[in-house]
Amino acid sequence: MATVYFPGFRLGKVLATSFTGTLSERYGETLERIPVPSRLVDWLAVHGLEVDSCTQLQLERARELRESIHAAATAVASHNPIPSSAVQVINACSTQGSAAPILTSEGGRKWRLSSSSVEDALSVIAADAIALLAQEREGKLSLCASPTCRAAFLDTSRGGTRKWCDMNTCGNREKKARFLANKRASSSLAD
Repeated sequence: MATVYFPGFRLGKVLATSFTGTLSERYGETLERIPVPSRLVDWLAVHGLEVDSCTQLQLERARELRESIHAAATAVASHNPIPSSAVQVINACSTQGSAAPILTSEGGRKWRLSSSSVEDALSVIAADAIALLAQEREGKLSLCASPTCRAAFLDTSRGGTRKWCDMNTCGNREKKARFLANKRASSSLAD
């Protein structure tokens, strides 16, 4: 039996932008991190949104939400109007589920899904996106400086000058490319 490889998840601190990160390298060699319904179940579980199962139709709805959040976040980060189609999808997903925040004994917040359905989980993600897009969080929405990535992320750095969605991926790749270009330029000058 062949082993099926699924790319790892890129986990961030903001639920909505982590969800948009399930599609990486949007302008390069695109990498889909939730290619099948079971991977969406896995991703949701990692974020404390356990669901019983996921159908192909629910996966397609989740991807539609993901792309709507990405389009809206890109618009906000670029100081452009949010596309009305993105607003409609985000609002629809937000209102279709039934989830409630609960306080944990450690003083944190956790979501309780009423039916353990994908729709409940998507409503939590949509609500998080709404808070992010309405700029109710400390920080600003920015776009990754990598030309192949351009992922939206919440920049909470002191000066608000963070360049990459993730230093361990896009940042390192860009710095390595710059280093190699400088090294080639130096060696051609020495010749």
